[in-house]
Amino acid sequence: MRIAVGADHGGYSLKEAVVRYLIAEGHQVEDVGTHDETSTDYPDYAVQVARAVAEGRADLGVLVCGTGIGMSIAANKVRGVRAALATDCYMARMAREHNDANVLCLGGRVLGTGSALEIVRAFLEARFAGGRHARRVGKIEAIERGEKG
Repeated sequence: MRIAVGADHGGYSLKEAVVRYLIAEGHQVEDVGTHDETSTDYPDYAVQVARAVAEGRADLGVLVCGTGIGMSIAANKVRGVRAALATDCYMARMAREHNDANVLCLGGRVLGTGSALEIVRAFLEARFAGGRHARRVGKIEAIERGEKG
C-alpha cells in the first residue's frame, strides 16, 4: 500500500515510529515531513498528505500533530479526503468501516507509541463496509460538492 505520512513538531517523534512501522510492514511510504522538532505549522503537512490521497498518489494517509485535532480539521478541507482522529483501535476501525476514512490523524502528545501503532494497524486492516454506510458517505460527499442536504 502507498501511504503518505506527515507531522508537525508536536507529532514528529511519533511520525518517525509510524514510518518505521509502515516500512517494516512492507508499505511504500512518502514522508512529507517535518524532519525534526523545530516549531512548524501543521496545515502545511496536512495539505501535502491530503492532496497525495485525493490525487491518488497515496492510497491512505497518516497525520500526527500534538492532539491530532488540527491535522484532522486541516486535512478535511481538501476535497475527497475523509480524515478521522482516532485515539483507540475501535475508532480507527470504525472510521474505515463506517466512514470510508482515507486519512488517519493521531495525537503525538496524547498517545504512546505502542498504542499508536496498534491504531495504525487497525486502520490499515479495516475495510469500508458499504451498504447503509455508502449512503451516508454519499451525503458527506454531497456536502463537499456544495449540494443542498
